[in-house]
Amino acid sequence: MRRIALAWCFAAAFAAAVPALAQEAPKPAPEIASPAAPKSAVRSKRWMAAAANPLAAEAAAEMLRAGGSAVDAAAAAQFVLGLVEPQSSGLGGGAFLVHFNAASGELTTLDGRETAPAAATPTLFQDDRGEPLAFMDAVVGGRSVGVPGTPRLLEAAHRRYGKLAWGRLFGPALKLAEEGFEVSPRLAAQIAEDAPRLGRDAAARAYFLPGGTPLAAGSRITNRAYARTLAALRDGGADAFYAGPMAAEIVAAVRNAENPGVLSVDDLARYAIVERPPACAPYRAVEICGMGPPSSGGIAVAQILGMLANSDLAALGPKSPEAWRLIGDAQRLAFADRERYVADPAFVPQPTAGLVARDYLDRRARLLTGGRALEKAEAGEPKFSHAGRFAPDTAIELPGTSHLVVVDAAGDVVSMTTTIEAGFGSRLMVRGFLLNNELTDFSFRSHKDGAPVTNRVEPGKRPRSSMAPTIVMKDGRPVFAVGSPGGSQIIGYVAKTLIAHLDWGMDPAAAAALPNMLNRRGPFELEKGTEAETLAEPLKALGFEIKLDDMTSGVQAIAIGPDGLTGGADPRREGVAIGE
Repeated sequence: MRRIALAWCFAAAFAAAVPALAQEAPKPAPEIASPAAPKSAVRSKRWMAAAANPLAAEAAAEMLRAGGSAVDAAAAAQFVLGLVEPQSSGLGGGAFLVHFNAASGELTTLDGRETAPAAATPTLFQDDRGEPLAFMDAVVGGRSVGVPGTPRLLEAAHRRYGKLAWGRLFGPALKLAEEGFEVSPRLAAQIAEDAPRLGRDAAARAYFLPGGTPLAAGSRITNRAYARTLAALRDGGADAFYAGPMAAEIVAAVRNAENPGVLSVDDLARYAIVERPPACAPYRAVEICGMGPPSSGGIAVAQILGMLANSDLAALGPKSPEAWRLIGDAQRLAFADRERYVADPAFVPQPTAGLVARDYLDRRARLLTGGRALEKAEAGEPKFSHAGRFAPDTAIELPGTSHLVVVDAAGDVVSMTTTIEAGFGSRLMVRGFLLNNELTDFSFRSHKDGAPVTNRVEPGKRPRSSMAPTIVMKDGRPVFAVGSPGGSQIIGYVAKTLIAHLDWGMDPAAAAALPNMLNRRGPFELEKGTEAETLAEPLKALGFEIKLDDMTSGVQAIAIGPDGLTGGADPRREGVAIGE
């Protein structure tokens, strides 16, 4: 208990402000920061669900009480999230799902990532001079919209792992959409912050800014257009989304927007889910498993922990500058590999096995032995089965995303990260839901130093992601499930939570609450207003540039043990864990 108490002390949010040691560069419209509210761990014996909004978590719980599977619960929660947390995820976006089947012992991943339209070209986000567009000029409107994957993903997962009837999963969301729900403080603040952009689309303006005034927290609203969309999916399956009148309306919205895109009805009709093997790597007595390409999240998290496997983080503890030096530079090395090598494997040869191989991670770990911040962190040379010459990029990823985890009574586990990319995505609304801006996860540059960029836009390609839904395995069984929203910061948020739980003995709630500290490309990013700031000067003395910033993670996590389940939700957002 001493370690947990220490964690909560260290995680106390919004302590007295400390002057910033470096100014963070302006960020283009991420999801807002919101006040942290400490949340205790939740314990249960049979099942548990944790999601980013209480109404979504309760929808999942309703399915589990009825004997539903983890996938049934995840789908019901997602249908509600698209209504009550529309800025983060929904039918107009995509998701990655990691699933453990208790009966077979099989761990697999389903790729529901959006795809680029067939008419997209590598210059999609360049001006007439071949220069990259300003980021938000690319985001708002139809140009940024990829083919959504979430409806097809939920249907595919349910066909394989569902227990309840497909129509049953829509009940909670339909009721809320038709009878109304209260606008949460976070949604209200996000609408007010983004009102000028939301006002550019007539449907979004009418819904989020009725009479020209942003929806207020606590106001009760309905979304009958969304209810009709859900009813169509309930009765017609995902085909009702990808063909017919709904597909035509989606395409019309994209092509007729003020910043038009190139999506077609054929793009929607061709969309398919891809089942992929998980990306796994050992860490101490467990195995860290997550999404492989086109997500970089699973590889990067596995690499970070793999490089730290021979470091005694437990002895160093969560307040140690040396522990965070090791963690931060391991993250930098993982990001260097990510930006050079990881993209859609259908378009770019991927050294996935080489990137998480034990001998490769041992070589990378030797770079961490110098006692000071690395002067530079460069991509390594993992083993390839075959290769090509590609250039790295640092595509911007915004934290308009959500995460949920579910463990059902049979022991099946779902860890799913779901997104429309930036807060409110493209700001285009169709039939009660928002369309993604996922194509801006591609590099805006097509070439660099004479070589094609790994993550450039190409027809039918899936943009690289940092989403990192994770299941930790021990002796062939899951012991922990976790994930977070946060753009490219997801990788650091998930790695932090895993280390806090596995090395520092924190329960899921305390691990999620631990102040965020991460390093992507050199500067050490510390969560402003928390005790992370006390490590600013020690880390600066070790050679790091320091940047203080709001770091609004949204971790949901469940630990699975012989005595039951323990869940936690990030205090920075509105999520909860429910179990029985």
